[in-house]
Formats: sequence, structure tokens, C-alpha cells
Amino acid sequence: MSEEQPLKGIERERVTQWLAETLPRAAPPFTFRLIAAGGSNLTYRVEDAHGGAFILRRPPVAGALATAHDMGREWRIMHALGAHAPQVPVPAMLAFCDDPAVTGAPFYVMEFVDGLILRDRAGAADMDVAACRAAMRSLVATQAALHTLDPAAVGLGDLGKHEGYVARQLSRWRRQVEASKTRDLPLLGQLHERLGAGIPPETRRPGLAHGDYRFDNTVLGPDHRVRAVLDWELCTIGDPVADFFWSLMYWAEPEDEISFLPDPPTRLPQFPRRAEVVACYEEITGQALPHAAFYTAFGWWKQACIVEGVYARLVKGASGGMKTAPPEQVARIVERYLERAASALA
Repeated sequence: MSEEQPLKGIERERVTQWLAETLPRAAPPFTFRLIAAGGSNLTYRVEDAHGGAFILRRPPVAGALATAHDMGREWRIMHALGAHAPQVPVPAMLAFCDDPAVTGAPFYVMEFVDGLILRDRAGAADMDVAACRAAMRSLVATQAALHTLDPAAVGLGDLGKHEGYVARQLSRWRRQVEASKTRDLPLLGQLHERLGAGIPPETRRPGLAHGDYRFDNTVLGPDHRVRAVLDWELCTIGDPVADFFWSLMYWAEPEDEISFLPDPPTRLPQFPRRAEVVACYEEITGQALPHAAFYTAFGWWKQACIVEGVYARLVKGASGGMKTAPPEQVARIVERYLERAASALA
């Protein structure tokens, strides 16, 4: 895409002026490329005249919900972790703009971290069993490190309530669906009631829950260890057990008929199975992981809510830069997730 062509979400002249004034080491002219990864916030790779690269991130240009696309909150989380928690690697945060006049919404810029992002099986095709196990153990160890942080000690003690994480998640995602509602889904409401009535007691001290932790929200180095964790828009204070089980839902196995991602890398046979991932987390934390059936049902329900949001944005013409299936196919995926949640509760 040439610099003269329009680019969704970027007012080139005003953004260029802001970057030149705010980042002394960045030399215009700048080139912008939308990274088609994710159905929510828009992420761009920006290069300056000397070939230096960094990342710009902003909300979607349409169908945005303020509570789901708070750039200032995401900036604050990553800035705090970068300053106080080296065991949870994040890109260096460079600057934040809260003036929507620049490009239509608040945005921030951060360091570009080079490395491997495992989005699909092709991206992991050259990894052998040892590399896959190393990547898994680093992924789990980094999440475990996040879960053991004291939120107050890193300046995030007021990020969210400290109790009732699953109940808050149930309420939040139900509200998100209602806020962008385009159709009736009776099973979604029925499952919401059943899950709400069966929430297990929390067995761990509340900690930081990433909310969307998986391989394609991390950058791996040449040693296949996590060198940066990305996409913190859903982070809050919550139950580490629930946060881990949510991540586990993304760990598809070769025999799975349906998964959260269209082509998850963990479908390759050289990756460890889910049972080994669970055992790794228990080993690192010294804590058992109870109530797997409940959290599995909750995971399918929550993902149905998330994908229903994607469906609603597609109907409204906002894809967030992500290539998706046709809206009717996305709608059917939501229904299948809800069916899996109901089956898990049976």
C-alpha cells in the first residue's frame, strides 16, 4: 500500500505531525501498514525514513464500545508492567495520544518487538517436538508469573474489583452482547443463568488476568521463549484459575472438531496435549486446577459472546482489519460454541 492511498483509521498528515513532534528519534516521512491480526483494536506497523519500526494501536473505526477499546487503560497496564514486572515482558511504551482530533480516537505507540508470532500451523511447521515443548513451557511460565504479581505492587491495584471475577465476566460479556445486539440468542441467556448459579469458589488470591492470553498474543524469540506479551485490552484483576482455563481453551488438539481459532498451531502433533499444559501450570505454581468442567463450559459461552460481537461488527461494516468468514458463517460458529457450552454443563 503506497503512502498516498487512504488507510482506515489513520489521518496521515496529522498523525505524521504528531509522531514527528512526540518521538524525536523518529524521522518522517512515515509509512503505515495495517496488521490484519485481531477483530477488535486496529494495529499498524509504522516505519520511519531510516527504516526504524514501531507499532501504533487504536480502536476500530466503527462499532467500537468504549469499555472494550480503552486505549488509555491498555497503555497504563503495559507501561506499569514494563516498569515493575520484568518477568512479564511487554514492548516498551513510547507515547500516548488522548486527542481524538489527531486521527479520530485515542491511540498509543510502542516498540516493535521482532520475533515469531504463532498464528497458525504453517507458522509452527518448522518447530520440532523440543521447540514446541519449550514454547509451551515459556508460555505457561510467563502467565504463571503474571498471576503471582501483586497488582498493587506494580501500580495496578485499582484496575478492577478483587473478588467475583467469573460473575463479573458473565455480566460483562452479556452486556457487551446486548449493547451491540443484532439478533435473538435464547440459549446464550439460558446458559448465562446456569453458569451464574454454579460459579465455583475462588481458590487463588486475585491477581492480574490477561483475559486473552495465547500464542498469537505473544512474540517468541529464536529460543522459542516469550519475549513480549501483547493485546492487554481485556486485562483486569481476577481469578488466576479462570484466566488459565480460558487460555487453555485456545489449545486445540489434532482431533478437535471445533476450536476457537480457524487454524490453531497447537493442532500440529509435535505440540504437547492439553493435559501436559495443565500439568505444567500446576508444577510451576504448586497449585491444583479444580472445576475444569465448569470453566470449559464458561469458556465456550464467553467465546460465543466474543464472536457474536465480531458478527455484530461485520453486520455494521467494521471488521477491525481482520479477514473473516461471511457473516452467516460467523453466526453459525456462535451457535456451535453455545451448543458446546450446553454439552459441557450436561
